[in-house]
Amino acid sequence: MIHNSLSFVFFGTDDFSIAVLDELARAGFIPTVVVSVPDKPKGRGLALTPPPIKLWASKRSITVTQPEKLDSVFRGQLSKVNGQLFIVASYGKIIPKAVLAIPKYGALNVHPSLLPKFRGASPIQSAILTGERKTGVTIMLMDEKMDHGPVLAQKKHQESRIMNHEWPTASELEKILAREGGKLLAEVIPYWIAGKIKAVPQDGSLATYCRKFEKVDALINLSEDPYKNYLKIKAFDRSPAHAFAERNGKKIRFSIKDAEWRDGRLILTRVIPEGKKEMSYEEFLRGLR
Repeated sequence: MIHNSLSFVFFGTDDFSIAVLDELARAGFIPTVVVSVPDKPKGRGLALTPPPIKLWASKRSITVTQPEKLDSVFRGQLSKVNGQLFIVASYGKIIPKAVLAIPKYGALNVHPSLLPKFRGASPIQSAILTGERKTGVTIMLMDEKMDHGPVLAQKKHQESRIMNHEWPTASELEKILAREGGKLLAEVIPYWIAGKIKAVPQDGSLATYCRKFEKVDALINLSEDPYKNYLKIKAFDRSPAHAFAERNGKKIRFSIKDAEWRDGRLILTRVIPEGKKEMSYEEFLRGLR
């Protein structure tokens, strides 16, 4: 079986990567090596913290490498692994052409959009912010350009609640698309290796691009378009979205944990005032009086 004989290297970092790996593992595909980013300082104590995928791999006794640079030294190490295929899902670094050229069957990427739409670092958040009702996942053969390579397979994802203007959060949509991407990849791999799938070039004229967002992008002005604000709250649930209220001439910052779109109106439901615990928006407003 291909499952047991295939040696592949997985490049990933976060929970999206883990969800893809979980689906591959369920289908019998286990990576020989996992490549991730270096541990990073986090929290108030700035303790060195491993990326989530490192913990996933360590629990399964899978070798993890965390190169600072994808240079000639790294390429030499990777060549010794004899990986026949590379799989990339939310790795977070640009992979050079010389690295992509190593495996016999190339490098496949799981991208959470219907390419060529939403190439770049934030396809899920960007889809929500623009009110894109149809999204999905793409399995792509990587080249040296960002999200540019030919497509092997795509799966559309459409929710009835979106058609009613009720959006999932970016975190919820990420989990859904990661699982669907992992399942689709598990179906694609045997056919790709057997030469039964043709990679179809993307139509560059239809390409759209999305950037990496900063914390300032999650700032909401409640006097602006309420539906755009609702989409912002859903897109920036991890940041999370935040706004300012005023009390006795002083600005009070608060994070928005949850909101609803009801009868054409934005209804804030749960908030966290700066320095306080989570509470209902009604309770927060009472405290401003």
